[in-house]
Amino acid sequence: MYDFLNDYNQTVHPKLLKSFIDITEQKFSGYGLDQCCNQARESIKKQLQSPNADIHFMLGGTITNLTVISHILRPYQAVIAADTGHVNVHETGAIEATGHKVLTVQTEDGKLTPELLKSVLTYHCDEHMVQPKLVYISNTTELGTIYTKQELKRLYQFCQKNHLYLYLDGARLAMALAANGNDISFPDLAKYTDVFYIGGTKVGAFAGEAVVFNNLSVNQNFRFSMKQKGAILAKSWIVGSQMNVLMQNNLYLELGKHSNNMANKLKQLFENIGLTFITKPQSNQLFVNFPNKLAKKILTHYAVDNLGQTDSNHIGLRFCTSWSTQDEDIELFAKQLRKWLA
Repeated sequence: MYDFLNDYNQTVHPKLLKSFIDITEQKFSGYGLDQCCNQARESIKKQLQSPNADIHFMLGGTITNLTVISHILRPYQAVIAADTGHVNVHETGAIEATGHKVLTVQTEDGKLTPELLKSVLTYHCDEHMVQPKLVYISNTTELGTIYTKQELKRLYQFCQKNHLYLYLDGARLAMALAANGNDISFPDLAKYTDVFYIGGTKVGAFAGEAVVFNNLSVNQNFRFSMKQKGAILAKSWIVGSQMNVLMQNNLYLELGKHSNNMANKLKQLFENIGLTFITKPQSNQLFVNFPNKLAKKILTHYAVDNLGQTDSNHIGLRFCTSWSTQDEDIELFAKQLRKWLA
């Protein structure tokens, strides 16, 4: 059985593993204040073309999201997110557990727009309701779609005009930046968000995300919030060394591109046999409608995400490719699929 369930199903990319081996004999002070983390910070700042960015390293997406969001917001303030947003669906109420409500907006493609945000601001009009203060987006979205530069810029400008903060979850940022049709660059992220994070876990790292504060009015005492939430890792150089390697020689984007290319091969296979997509394929996640019988065979033999019935005759399945997916994996799956169809 091949695993198309997620993009973190293999331990670590060989180049990142080598970064561990290279520092095995070294001693570090820890807690994110070591040489490895400082080198990674400088590498990230170089990519962002933003020498004043404030950068911190954490282990995973959920602890990153809850730490950043709860740090920025006052007790009576709330987050706005797409109804499919990770903080709403897949984080076990982590944001709510910090005392902050998640206000959801229904979208067709997982993306927020100024027009969608206006209704939330209009409704939450006084002190008898929570105050919307932070807009949460992800790129790629939970539906595999990507933001354009113009879309991101419009959102940021809307947030500034309405005194909101814009926070971008970059768990799959490598795939977004490497996607066909993408026109967002690292410097754009520094320019058009208040804070975002660079995801490593889903692009070959053993674990690790890099939080980047662009708005230096909201990062004061952030390390206190990190420590309180259990987000400061004693051996932070484990994350720093990996992030430093990912930022070298375009590796981060190359790994994202590979994931997308593998998904594109699956996309072509599905199109050739006449299947339809639930959302527009743009990155390494494919949301596909399968006839019931075929879907059940796939679920028996492959690890994929079962989205349930999309109509009486079809079941939706999510396929997710990764930095470690190979042509042979796609070819073997295609051979089996054609055998079932025959």
